[in-house]
Amino acid sequence: MTLGTGRILVVDDEPAIRRLLRTTLQAHDYEIVEANSAATALSMQRESNPDAIILDLGLPDRDGLQVIAEIRAVSAVPILILSSRDDERGKVAALDAGADDYITKPFGAEELLARIRTALRHRLQQQGSRPLYECDGLVVDLVRRIVTLDGLELRLSPKEYALLEQLVLHAGKVLTHKHLQKAAWPADADMDIQYLRIYIRQLRGKIERTPEQPTLLMTEPGVGYRLKGA
Repeated sequence: MTLGTGRILVVDDEPAIRRLLRTTLQAHDYEIVEANSAATALSMQRESNPDAIILDLGLPDRDGLQVIAEIRAVSAVPILILSSRDDERGKVAALDAGADDYITKPFGAEELLARIRTALRHRLQQQGSRPLYECDGLVVDLVRRIVTLDGLELRLSPKEYALLEQLVLHAGKVLTHKHLQKAAWPADADMDIQYLRIYIRQLRGKIERTPEQPTLLMTEPGVGYRLKGA
């Protein structure tokens, strides 16, 4: 698999959506496998071994969150949620269940393709155990635990580094507040979210050239944070 190719399992009970996704993805050299129900999706996931899954939460035979959990029990394949539900609680629940990204209908083709490329890139990096993150002048060496911006080494607190490490390991993916809190404060994951916001603001102040207009560490309102994919 390369970033311009790959097998995508599209799971949606609306024929028009599947047709739109099929046309869009095949035009960019992706191989498409389709399912219109949770049962078919789980069967196709086992049989076709897709490189990524686009999943609608509103399936007729099973709750989408349960489908995510069942896939996650057997595979680390990237799961991108495509849903008409736009509530923050639903997004958080899907991401906490194991989804890699959440796209709201109606969606733009270019945004969808960019999200797919990011998900596939992340998977390739995981498969290669890549310990180095490089993007827009920021370099994070997870082996030597060294962080530099434009060649200058940054001094991060242990909590700041713990947060950045998680963001780097999942670059391009939205990490929920809960995920980041567990990573930085494992013994106190239910702490006030304001502490997380303070540390994220401090981290931005160090890794961003213009913290007031971040380009690397982005906020997903009501959900969490995303580090730009390398």
